[in-house]
Amino acid sequence: MNNQQAVTLLSAIAQEARLDIFRCLVQAGPAGLSAGAISQTLQIPNSTLSFHLKALSHAGMISAQQESRFIYYSANYQSMNSLLAYLTENCCAGQQACCPDVICASSKE
Repeated sequence: MNNQQAVTLLSAIAQEARLDIFRCLVQAGPAGLSAGAISQTLQIPNSTLSFHLKALSHAGMISAQQESRFIYYSANYQSMNSLLAYLTENCCAGQQACCPDVICASSKE
């Protein structure tokens, strides 16, 4: 990952509704949620939700899969993990005292 890719991903979630949507999809797991379920859960009107889903999808933070007449959205965990790895690369100059548990655990693998 490079700076431009990181900026693209960060700017996609640098808006309250999009961050809420992304976090909701992360919590939902790989199966994801339908647009209707996201709209109901977060109380976001469908037209507004569509705009935010498009922005997240365009950035590569989420993916969409059509099943019958429904579209299910899910978080792109690979993009999320790549961004986290990029942001925490060389965290704390290798000193685990200031390194969050999540980062330290992933660097041990």
